[in-house]
Amino acid sequence: MSQKIKKVVIAGGGTSGWCTAVALSRQLGTLLDITLIESAEIGTVGVGEATFPTICSFHKIHGIDEQEFLSATLGSIKLGISFENWARKGDRYIHPFGSFGKASWIGDFYHYWLAAKARGYEGELEDTCFELQAAKAHKFSITENPKLNYAYHFDASLYAKFLRRLSEEKGVRRVEGKIVQVKQHADSGFIEYVVLESGACIEGDLFIDCTGFRGLLIEETLKAGYEKWGHWLRNDSAVALQTEFSGDIPPYTRAIAHDSGWQWKIPLQHRQGTGHVYSSAYISDEAARNTLLENLDGDIRAELRLLKFNTGRRKQAWVKNCVAIGLAGGFVEPLESTSIHLIQIGVSRLLQLFPFEGCNEHLIRRYNKMSHAEYENVRDFIILHYKATERDDTPYWRDCRDMTIPDSLAERIELFKQTGHVHHETNEVFGVTSWLQVMIGQRITPQGYSHFPHVISDEQIVAGLMSMKSKIAKTLEKIPSHADFLKSYCAVK
Repeated sequence: MSQKIKKVVIAGGGTSGWCTAVALSRQLGTLLDITLIESAEIGTVGVGEATFPTICSFHKIHGIDEQEFLSATLGSIKLGISFENWARKGDRYIHPFGSFGKASWIGDFYHYWLAAKARGYEGELEDTCFELQAAKAHKFSITENPKLNYAYHFDASLYAKFLRRLSEEKGVRRVEGKIVQVKQHADSGFIEYVVLESGACIEGDLFIDCTGFRGLLIEETLKAGYEKWGHWLRNDSAVALQTEFSGDIPPYTRAIAHDSGWQWKIPLQHRQGTGHVYSSAYISDEAARNTLLENLDGDIRAELRLLKFNTGRRKQAWVKNCVAIGLAGGFVEPLESTSIHLIQIGVSRLLQLFPFEGCNEHLIRRYNKMSHAEYENVRDFIILHYKATERDDTPYWRDCRDMTIPDSLAERIELFKQTGHVHHETNEVFGVTSWLQVMIGQRITPQGYSHFPHVISDEQIVAGLMSMKSKIAKTLEKIPSHADFLKSYCAVK
């Protein structure tokens, strides 16, 4: 066990560094001395402008005002993700952040729809999801009954600046500079201090590695190891840029499948972020760049950036007195907007297991076990999108369709195929609705379903589905467009 933790050093800024700083300072600020080291010369990856609904809880817990945040980051609302051309060219479905109907203790609501469908009902399951219908209608409002589940789109660089201000207000000290050396204790191997290019030494009891893919502390110094997942998640590159955006603002991210990867489109109040994620084994960087440029909606606002990455995770996210947060801990590509979620859940987990009395091996083991499970659940959900395709028009999609997948994912798919049941772990971020909508949206058809809905008549089941569809439609008539909501709630000042 190390000494009691008083001095915390965060190595690196950006979203991961400042999320960590704002959380620690707002929850434990009076107990800790927090220093963040970052260099203005080191750029951030910055592809994470779309998020998952857990960010709303993170903000609420740490007292972050939503209107102030959205205005400061030029943000917009996200109700889900539109997937286009994934199972087949021309297909489109939305993965919403809401639920379908209302579940009971005996089973999930979608079994009512499966029961009706087996009797010839032609209505769609998506008719019963308020968030999905609001996304299609480009509408949004903060309502309590029914309550919409949502996330955000925002400018990631402005988000880091916003969090920096909040952190510094709570006493976080920012030091400008590059880390050139990491000094370890001769016997324990614990990090004692880091040396900056200026010669300054920054001592700490606990170090948070937010240095990105490099993992300056967790990997280059402590040799945590990295588990690569490229055999499942083939994409290793992205080209990204910003474009002008005008007109109606859709409250969803678009994920459009191309021949050797996919393109994101993320609408903000003032522009659109877009990029092409691809595998360099199937397409050259130049060809990928051309694919992106051929599929733009507006004039280019910022220089195109090329990014390279290895999907996977650090074998140990916490080693000795160092915890890796964000890209230093792992990366599972941006398809379901989990990058910022993984940052914030990692910080939240650290708060819950904070080593006040020192870096106890049992705390470290528990943290790493929870981190491993989180990454693996996200990994499996992302792999599902690639495995569940019928496309055979390019080598990329054929290889995705035919690849061997983790047993944990294969079991989920087979369970749904054969019985109609969706398996969901208690603490995983993606719930039943997420797994269900991706599987159905990508043409995985269940052979059966739970028959508990048949305790009522087929007519009653259909009547209930139709009533729910009607109520959602009537509610949508009363709420404003997404664009009008943004103007009244969080317009840029």
